[in-house]
Parts: sequence; C-alpha cells; structure tokens
Amino acid sequence: MVKPTPSQLHILVQMRLQVIEEMKKIGIWSDSTLSGLEEITLGVLRRDSTQKHGVTRWKKGTQMTNPQTKDVDVIDIHPILLKPEWWSYARFVMYHEFLHALGNIAHDKGFKKLESLWTKPVEGKEFTEQMRIINSTWIWRCNTCGKGYPRRKRSLGRYRCRTCNCVLIDEMNKIATRS
Repeated sequence: MVKPTPSQLHILVQMRLQVIEEMKKIGIWSDSTLSGLEEITLGVLRRDSTQKHGVTRWKKGTQMTNPQTKDVDVIDIHPILLKPEWWSYARFVMYHEFLHALGNIAHDKGFKKLESLWTKPVEGKEFTEQMRIINSTWIWRCNTCGKGYPRRKRSLGRYRCRTCNCVLIDEMNKIATRS
C-alpha cells in the first residue's frame, strides 16, 4: 500500500460517499451493511501498476469463508483513477472492491450479477492499455503490420507478432514516464 496524499484521500472519501449513495439507490443492501463501508481505510496502489485498478486487502488471519467489512484492512485504488477524466471508471472500481468487502470474494455468477447492477463504464480496457504504454520501456514492434506491444523488457528477437507471425523488433518507448 502507498499512503495517499491529502488531496488523493479527499477524492477517495468523496468517491466513497458517492458510491455508497448509488448502492443505496440499488436497494439490495441495508443501511447498516453499507455503513460498514464507511469505516474501511482507503489507499492507493503503486503508480506503475498496470493490471490492478483496485484491490481489497484483508487483515491477517481473516477467515475467508465468512469475511466481513470489519475484516478489510484497506481498499487501494489506482492513483491515476483519481484524475477527473477517470472518475466515472474509478467509482465503478470502488464499487467492485466494495462488493468484495461485503463478502463476495470470488468473481462468480453471483458477483457478476451484483456487479452488473452498476452501469459499467467502457474505460476499463482503455485504462489498462494506457497504463501498459505509460509504464513500458520497450515497444515490441512488427515491421510487417506495424502493430506494437508495450513491454517492460526487451524481446531480443524471441517473440513473434500475434497477427502475422513475424519476429518483433525492440523500440524504446518514447512516451514512457519511467526514468
């Protein structure tokens, strides 16, 4: 967990209130159940996380057969989701993590049904791809079709294009934010 800055924490707290209000409108949880979400510590993920957009972290020793909101140590949200252009998707990610905090651990049919009660924004795949590009050092480029694959390590000619099966060439990523 990375400790959020005061401005990040302010945004996280405001989002929490908005998400809880939307969950109340959905109408399947009691106010007392949702009030447990207000007690959960909120944090941020590492900035270079590309696959995780949010994480529910449980206290050590939690029995995962019947977890409760009091057993959640922290819910971390990707810090870039706290920028205004990502707020719609950030609220969905927080809702997703709140579902876990309410005891829905597995991404099974029941979880997916609960998740579908929130209108899922389309930005999820776009956010993942942007994080991959920003955090990559190399672009594995196909000289035949031009397709590029952002990666942190060089390919050294070991990989082939998924589209045309040609050997991929390493290019430095010019827009990477990593030093």
